[in-house]
Amino acid sequence: MSIFVRVGQGVLSAFESAGFAAILFVRTLSALRHAYARRDSIMEQFFRSGIMSLPVVLLVALFSGMVLALQSGIELRDFGVQEEIGAIVAGAMCREMGPIMTCITLAGLVGSAIAAEIGTMKVSDEIDALEVMSIDPVPFLIMPRFVALMVFAPVLTMIADLVGALGGAIVGQLQIGVSYQAYFSSARQALVMVDVYGGLFKSFVFGMLIAVVASAEGLRADHGAEGVGRATRSSVVISFILIIVFNYFLTSVIGCFY
Repeated sequence: MSIFVRVGQGVLSAFESAGFAAILFVRTLSALRHAYARRDSIMEQFFRSGIMSLPVVLLVALFSGMVLALQSGIELRDFGVQEEIGAIVAGAMCREMGPIMTCITLAGLVGSAIAAEIGTMKVSDEIDALEVMSIDPVPFLIMPRFVALMVFAPVLTMIADLVGALGGAIVGQLQIGVSYQAYFSSARQALVMVDVYGGLFKSFVFGMLIAVVASAEGLRADHGAEGVGRATRSSVVISFILIIVFNYFLTSVIGCFY
């Protein structure tokens, strides 16, 4: 019986967490009307969430494109069509690798920081203090972080797509024997705007997911430092899972536009 009790408690906790996050998402969307008033905080979050994450995103994108070009180039060379690696790398980066790798990186870097910051404020009663002073924590704390990730996730994804494609071109030239001209010609012929816009739309959705999940887990933190650590871990794990799950459904929807 204890096993069924634990399973039931886990299911109820999952539904409670999902409901809390959904309500927080709606409240955050409603709080966007205060964006101009909170512009200084939003600009600060732009720097912390976007600019500070750029070096890691660039590194991940570069080696993602290089590995993709190397693996596909070796196989394509056996069939004498190695010039097509440009189409494969550019398409894969814009459709899948760019948005997924960028947003997974943001979930680990920014999402964990948001959960830790808000969780620390929660367990130290700072959130309650804001509410006592009639300050809604959603427009004050959550909305600037939400806007920053919503804006910078597509921006960083676009940069990651370019860097990944350049990394693939370098590997194609140095290790596969494909000239830069042939590489980019193949990429230009195969790539369509739906690939680019679809990947950017995915990252836009993923950015919102990361911000809402991290904020929700931080607001639900309890039991001191242990609770903050648990909230931080949960925010990263849940964000990873949701990115993969939502990627499937978004890919299905975007596929209708081809």
